[in-house]
Amino acid sequence: MATIYEERYNYHPDDFKKYDTERIRKEFLVKKVMDPGNIRLVYSIIERYIVGGAVPLKEGLLLETIDPLKADYFCERREVGVINVAGSGVIVVDGTEYKMDFKDAIYIGKGSKEVIFKSDDPANPAHFYINSAPAHKEYPVKHVTMADANVLHMGSLETSNERDINQLLISGVVETCQLQMGMTELKTGSVWNTMPPHRHSRRNEVYFYFDVPENQAVCHFMGQPDETRHIWMQNEQAVISPNWSIHSAAGTSNYIFIWGMAGENLDYTDMDAIDIKDLK
Repeated sequence: MATIYEERYNYHPDDFKKYDTERIRKEFLVKKVMDPGNIRLVYSIIERYIVGGAVPLKEGLLLETIDPLKADYFCERREVGVINVAGSGVIVVDGTEYKMDFKDAIYIGKGSKEVIFKSDDPANPAHFYINSAPAHKEYPVKHVTMADANVLHMGSLETSNERDINQLLISGVVETCQLQMGMTELKTGSVWNTMPPHRHSRRNEVYFYFDVPENQAVCHFMGQPDETRHIWMQNEQAVISPNWSIHSAAGTSNYIFIWGMAGENLDYTDMDAIDIKDLK
């Protein structure tokens, strides 16, 4: 077992305008999130956000601290959100087991000393998608299923963006310090997410795309509204969006994505809307 991590930095929007395709992918795309038998993490200076994945096989995987945290254990000063996007498994938090079926979520509060990921069947392992942000207060661990989610139905088939936004780790469902996570499912025939687009001037956001059919892809758009860029993405890849960037995508098929964010407040509606006609 290994915990593999890398660090990412902050980026000025004027500098971003000069990035070519290779540089954009290097800085913002998290190409490999799920790695059988390992935990992979990306530590971003933007909001000190961590995104990653754990794929336990026969042996459980311990969520170890990493050097940039300068902490005795991972959750010493952090909260964690996890959503399972594959086979069933278990997450053990300080000796208590939480059954994690497909699409189940869990909030793990600051001060949790031991977090272990397990799969029920190594031949069909769980894929635990992990987000983490700094936390100033301890909140209890809470297991959240899709039945517990607050669901928003948005868009329409006529505009190719009919979707259900499942708010899982969000105020009103679970108490957190600043972390919010949810899962958006596009209806058959729809390909656009987060359209019309927006930015969060007080938060960053990370998208993780999964359930993308084989030989299909998602084209993720980012950058300032008047000068956008795109990244072509495959199944089970993530992308980091700074607060000055839009975050929207269209797929060659419908798909599911997980959104996670942290920053200045917990108001889900705190966003800066962009008119479609103003995009360039």
